[in-house]
Amino acid sequence: MFDIVIVGAGPAGASAALFTAKAGKKTLLLDSDKGMTKRAWVENHYGVMEIEGPDLVETGQKQAAKFGAEVVQQAVTSVEKSEIGFKVVTENGEYEGKYVIFATGALTDVAAAAGVATKDGIEPRIKTVLDVDASGKTNVDGIWAAGTCAGVSVHTIITAGDGAKVAINVISEMNGERYVDHDVLKK
Repeated sequence: MFDIVIVGAGPAGASAALFTAKAGKKTLLLDSDKGMTKRAWVENHYGVMEIEGPDLVETGQKQAAKFGAEVVQQAVTSVEKSEIGFKVVTENGEYEGKYVIFATGALTDVAAAAGVATKDGIEPRIKTVLDVDASGKTNVDGIWAAGTCAGVSVHTIITAGDGAKVAINVISEMNGERYVDHDVLKK
């Protein structure tokens, strides 16, 4: 049983997993390895001079794993309500989680099949996005969304920031108080 299952391990999902795992939440990060960042060349990501998309994705997943997130390469086929949260079904098995964060880029079918409301996207070539509030909550209690699938710009710096924002909001809800994660320079 995981506290949080994150579907999609690109910049939004891995960033969310980094924060949730670092906060001590048992985190599962599932990825189909089909994200659009895998095809990107990135020169507009703050703090990074230039990087190939696959390297950015790999680094983000390693950061999440460093803090204890379990990273699994499996495509999610469905998400269903369960007695204690959600059953997340993949091509190779099932997982249980109290919360789910969708960070699936341009893909919204699995979330829509789980009952998450959708709306028209505004980004070029992004036809449908998940309907979320400002915190990243969807209409299904316990399901959140971050990144491009939640309607933010496809730029990696923006999706990564949105993943972090949504993770902070989920952690805050779980803890019953606002969560803040600040590291201090080691001298």
